[in-house]
Amino acid sequence: MDPAAEHRQQLRSLRDFLLVYNRMTELCFRHCVCNLNYRLLTGREESCLDSCAARLVRANHRLMGAYVGLMPALLQRRAAEHGAPAGPSGLPDSPEPAPGPAGSSPDAPAAGT
Repeated sequence: MDPAAEHRQQLRSLRDFLLVYNRMTELCFRHCVCNLNYRLLTGREESCLDSCAARLVRANHRLMGAYVGLMPALLQRRAAEHGAPAGPSGLPDSPEPAPGPAGSSPDAPAAGT
């Protein structure tokens, strides 16, 4: 990948992270902070924010895990629809084998399909 494309990809990743972070911050703030008369958070507000942020981070991790698990199959299906040869990872075939569990066959159906 050329440096300009890599830089654009990094900027997209940073933008995506900041959008998720800002949305999470806004949701938790609106849910937990009810009194703006004081400069510091109350104990109740602080514990609410901690649990809210932890809940949203766990949910985000679950969603990303599902995305990572489903993306190869989606890419493979898309490649098949467009007639392009796709390897087991859903990307075009490459000379290097894709990493996977020992003893698995690239011709074997993927789990959950």
